[in-house]
Amino acid sequence: MNFRSINDLHACITRNLARFPRDVDLVAGVPRSGLLPANLIALQLNKPLTDIDGLIDERLYESGKRLQRRRCDLSEPCRVLVVDDSIATGNQLRKTRRRLRDAALPHELVFTAIYVAPSCESMVDLALELVDLPRMFEWNVMHHELLQYACVDMDGVLCEDPTDEQNDDGPRYAHFLETAAPKLVPSTRLGAIVTCRLEKYRKPTEDWLARHGVEYDELIMMDLPDMAARQRAGSYGRFKAEHYAQRFAHLFIESSPHQAAEIVRCSGRPVLCIETMTMLTPTGFERLASWAPRIRRGVTRRWTKARDLIKKAA
Repeated sequence: MNFRSINDLHACITRNLARFPRDVDLVAGVPRSGLLPANLIALQLNKPLTDIDGLIDERLYESGKRLQRRRCDLSEPCRVLVVDDSIATGNQLRKTRRRLRDAALPHELVFTAIYVAPSCESMVDLALELVDLPRMFEWNVMHHELLQYACVDMDGVLCEDPTDEQNDDGPRYAHFLETAAPKLVPSTRLGAIVTCRLEKYRKPTEDWLARHGVEYDELIMMDLPDMAARQRAGSYGRFKAEHYAQRFAHLFIESSPHQAAEIVRCSGRPVLCIETMTMLTPTGFERLASWAPRIRRGVTRRWTKARDLIKKAA
């Protein structure tokens, strides 16, 4: 999984500033995600900014004093830098080109995208970075179709973490479960929610998820009697890693950097840490080590089956 954060996006644009044509009069972003890099580029080049509808309707975004002497007249021919964040198949780019062509604009258009699949490089005038599929960006991570094959943490990802005062395993915690503020609410179905919340809190957790429109296939919780037992058991990252490894999942989304590292180490699979917005990937040794428990379980099952057959034959 190739992941790029907003910091990565800004760094990529900054590295490639010398490649942008300086004689453009205007930067136009392709809504919605293309507006993010378009705004950064317009600020760096000190050029006016608009979107595709604005370009067609001859409408610019308002700007500060720095641009008062550099405003362009869209009723006259201009050179326009059209920006999108990425190209995967080129379908969106073709739609954008078609809209602009049908509008019969007098402008010279220069098409650019920040992250481009290698097979689509020739579709734009300027591709900043070639990135293979599958890929995921910070600005669309909770709306990506691959979430149906992902495991996602609850507290710190889908909703806020409880404070120490709220985390009393009593009335304050019950109130938190009901009123926790949402954080990253997905717009697509999740494969599994894996949380260290206790099984006895399943009903209020399911109610919260339903109220906020979170759809999922599984909700996995710790089957322990109380918070003291959970604290004695510890190793929350290992608990999440075990369930991650047992499922056909390509990604775990976790809030805690410490637990994210432990999940990678124990599962041998990638983890996206929301707090640092970094993708942690396993080393070759971690991938190999993660297979050891599975191999042992397979050998044990076969040995048990063989032993039972021998007993039955005797």
